[in-house]
Amino acid sequence: MRGERVGGAVTWGLLGAWVVHDLEELVTVPGWLRRNVPELRKRFPQVPERVWRRAGTMDAAEFAAAVGVMGVFVGAASAAGRLTGGRSGFYQGALTGFGLHGVTHMAQAAAARGYTPGSVTSPLAVVPFTLWARDRLRRAGVLRPARPRDAVAGLAAAGAATVASHVVARRLLGTARRAS
Repeated sequence: MRGERVGGAVTWGLLGAWVVHDLEELVTVPGWLRRNVPELRKRFPQVPERVWRRAGTMDAAEFAAAVGVMGVFVGAASAAGRLTGGRSGFYQGALTGFGLHGVTHMAQAAAARGYTPGSVTSPLAVVPFTLWARDRLRRAGVLRPARPRDAVAGLAAAGAATVASHVVARRLLGTARRAS
């Protein structure tokens, strides 16, 4: 029904679903990388060596800091969504990127032929929340039309935010570690 109100569950729910998903990653990423990078390096030689080196040197503190930085992005997107009744392009782009990133987690698990961090909460929380929230936005008449370029932009924004989060985390921790 057009004109339905977009409530906090739709907008702040993005942050909530993200927290659930990233808790899984916080618990699993550092150990999973230590155990799996050597085998993945052999299985996927087309991935640049610098990516494998970077993945192999990330510790739990750096990953947690990166998750915290990403939380700022997701929180800001959720707030923008709430303040605009779901109309914010930033919020809708973040929602799209979040859902598509969940699909990539499931594809990674399929490519790796097993568990990868984020692959449990993606089909249970990330993708279902995204579909539900998009349906609520559509019913309220505020969902922007989905176009292929929006999907590409959403994934690119999610990727850029991830890279930025890791760069900021590494710099923050490097500064903190040098100060100690």
